[in-house]
Amino acid sequence: MTRHTFILNGTSVTVDVDDDVRLLWVLRDVVGLTGPKYGCGINVCKACTSHLNGKAFNPCSVRVKDILPTDEVTTIEGLADTVPGDLHPMQEAWLEYDVAQCGYCQPGQIMAAVAKVRQARAKGRTITEADLDEIRNVCRCGTYSRIREAIKAGADHM
Repeated sequence: MTRHTFILNGTSVTVDVDDDVRLLWVLRDVVGLTGPKYGCGINVCKACTSHLNGKAFNPCSVRVKDILPTDEVTTIEGLADTVPGDLHPMQEAWLEYDVAQCGYCQPGQIMAAVAKVRQARAKGRTITEADLDEIRNVCRCGTYSRIREAIKAGADHM
């Protein structure tokens, strides 16, 4: 086993695991964060979406050895800490628009939405319908219309 250090939700963490362990399993089984969900393990369903250095990524497809000590990983558990207040504006919008049914995909959906809004803002524009179309997180309950409305509302308050 090898020691791996990275920044997780604002705090430096060190784990002792094999190099080829996927980061999702480090987050869930070693560190104990259960927000990023296991759905497919092959970067398709996006249930585990988190942020790596501010951009959406899927820890199910990244080996822990590929994460640098200076890399910042943010999961849904740390999202609220990136803004003032108790919840991130996107989380507030999720509640306001009553998005969740089973809730399994919601952490990944929220993390993807926040990253997409930030990406649009970095380009000097607001989020568009085309941007929303690019969010490919799978929701088995099919709450896509509420998800889209919540993303727009959350973006207005970010």
